[in-house]
Order: sequence, then structure tokens, then C-alpha cells
Amino acid sequence: MSMTVEVKRPSLVGFVIPLTAVMGASFGFVAGTSFGNTFLGTLIGAAIGAAVAYALGTLSVSRSVGRLSVIAIFAVLGLVLANLGAAIAGGIAGAVLTWFAYWLLRGDYRKNVPIYYTAGQTLWYNSFLFICGLIFFFLIAPLVPVMWLSFNAQDFFTFTPEMLAFDPEGYSLKHYRNFLGTDEWMVPLKNSLIIAPIATLISVSLGTLAAIGLSQSHVPFRQWIMAVMISPMIVPLIISATGMFFFYAPLGNWLELTLGWDKSFVGFVKVILAHAVLGVPFVIITVTATLVGFDQSLTRAAANMGANPVTTFFRVQMPLILPGVISGGLFAFITSFDEVVVVLFVGSAQQQTLPWQMFTGLREQISPTILAAATILVAISILLLTTVELLRRRSERLRGMSPG
Repeated sequence: MSMTVEVKRPSLVGFVIPLTAVMGASFGFVAGTSFGNTFLGTLIGAAIGAAVAYALGTLSVSRSVGRLSVIAIFAVLGLVLANLGAAIAGGIAGAVLTWFAYWLLRGDYRKNVPIYYTAGQTLWYNSFLFICGLIFFFLIAPLVPVMWLSFNAQDFFTFTPEMLAFDPEGYSLKHYRNFLGTDEWMVPLKNSLIIAPIATLISVSLGTLAAIGLSQSHVPFRQWIMAVMISPMIVPLIISATGMFFFYAPLGNWLELTLGWDKSFVGFVKVILAHAVLGVPFVIITVTATLVGFDQSLTRAAANMGANPVTTFFRVQMPLILPGVISGGLFAFITSFDEVVVVLFVGSAQQQTLPWQMFTGLREQISPTILAAATILVAISILLLTTVELLRRRSERLRGMSPG
């Protein structure tokens, strides 16, 4: 015997149209601000939102036809009233507005909400999702202009009329060619690709061993030791950099004068060790989180079978905690690759990294090539964070915390 729960269709006039009008007013506010008349833009946006909701709620058309029709109308209006850029913006606004209208019309706002939720609880559930979406947009939105401006055909940090009109003449890859074809940028990139992997390897080795040791219940003062180990993540970076300067400066002088090491090589050693210190806390945290679900009876079983601690670690523990180790290593790599403050204190001109070159370029000469470098760094960070997320899901599956 099955039970069917009927979902009451939301009111078109009293619910869908007002909320869609509010969404349209928000788009109108942005557009009106751009054209210098915020109040009029807000009113027009609200009227358009209400009209879209009424049309989609009364006309007998499929969802795909309704959405494509509104998107096409918005895009054509943007093209007629302004340019190709406005047409693209209008199409995006139409897509978001129609999605929101259908989300209300079909009652999808209750799809993932328990049936016993009251109207207030349902409102809070969806409001929370929208707040999270706005926070995500607030964090990501500043990256879009940077990536867009990196294709500017002119040596400006502002959008040209050709770019806003999506004229091909306004776009160029010359800043990327300048980044990839000059020693001014390639040498710092090479230094970063030397320092970051070695620092990551040291961080992973030390951090993994520390996490395994601190996961043992018999270790005294575990909490205090953990606090000290992750302190580089908590202490302000400028303080850490100052302390590293006073520590590594005498060490570098001793390596040069006593052991006769090359000055440039000593500089790389100091920067690598300093970045390794910054990366260790990330490895400890991720590996410790992975060890929470680790079955310690597996190591005891391996010991009973005659395996020594080293064999047990590499044959039993490491395969199971590997996702956490790799995740910590990726975070350590990103930390080292993007770090600039410690390099300024500890390194020298021979160890100039890519973030250092970007910082110097912003301070001394503003070149759009910095935007190309920033875009490449963003792309690398996205790839690494995607890898971290995939590894996190794999780790959950291995520990039985999520379905396969």
C-alpha cells in the first residue's frame, strides 16, 4: 500500500508573481545603476519579472520552450538597445529569471524539504541556500573581471568599449604570450616550480608522520603538541615571516661560511624550509581527519602476521590514508606556490617567485601581464581543488561514510 502526498500548487498572483518581481527588480537595479537611473531600472525590472511569471504561469507551453523563449527575447532586447555584451547579459538574466519562476511555479522549493516542515521552516531552508549562494558569488565574482581583463588587447586595467561590445578587435592573447615568452616571468615561474614541489614533499613527509604519531592515544600532551604544530596556520603570516628571517639568516651565513655552500643554493634551501613549515599544518589536519575513521585493528593484525612497523605503514596504513595525504600535499603546494610574504623576508633576488614578481609588478609597473599570470594561477588552483574534492569523496567511500 503506497501513500501519495499532494503538494498544493502555489498561488500565482499572491506568491509566484511578487517573488519573481523582486528577483526582476534586483536585475533591474544592477542594469539601472549601469545606465545611471537606478530607480527606473528597478521599476522596469520588477515589471518585467512580474510579466515573465504571469506568462509562464498562464501559457500552456513546456518548460524548455518557455525558458528558451524568454532567454531569446531578453538577448534580442539587449542587442537592439545596446550591444552584443548586453545581449549576453540579457540572456543570462532571462535564464536565471525563468529558472526562478519555474522553481516557484512547480513547487520545487519543497522538493528536498521534509513534508512536515511548516511554511516558516521551508522559508528558512531555502533562504539559507540562497545566502550560501550569495556568499559563494561574493567570493568568486572578483575573479571574473581579472580573468576577463587578461584578454584585453590594450595595455589597460580597464574594460575598453570594444571589450564591452564583445568586439574581437578588443581581445588578444598578447599578455599570455608576454607571460610565457619572457624571462621576466619565466624565471620566477621556474623558481616557484622548484620551491613548491620540494617544500610539499618535506611537508607531506613530516606532516604525515606527525599526524600518525599524534593519533596514538598513549602520546602525552597530544593537544598541546598539535596546537604547536598547526600554529603557523594561526599566527599572522607577517609575524611568522619575521621570526623565520631571524632564524634562517644566521643559518644561511653558517652554511655559506662554514660549509662553503653557494649563496644562491642556500637561499633556495631557506625558502624551501620556510615554505615546508607553512605546509605542515595542512598535512597534519587532513591526515588526522582521515585517521579518524581508520581501523587500528588492521595494524595490530599486520603486526601479528610478522610485519615490521615500516612494512605495516606502507602496506596497510598508507593505502587507506593516501587520499588525506594527497589532499594535504595539494594544500601545501598551493600555500607554497601562492606565498609571497615569507619569500620577501627569507629569500633574495635569485629566489624570486611568481607571486613575488606579481607583487613587484603591481608596486612598480602596472602591466596587464599580471592578470594573465593571475588567471593561470586561478586555473591551477581550480584543478588542484577539484582533485582535493575527488580525493575527499574517494576517502569517504573507502571508509564507508558514503555509498560507492
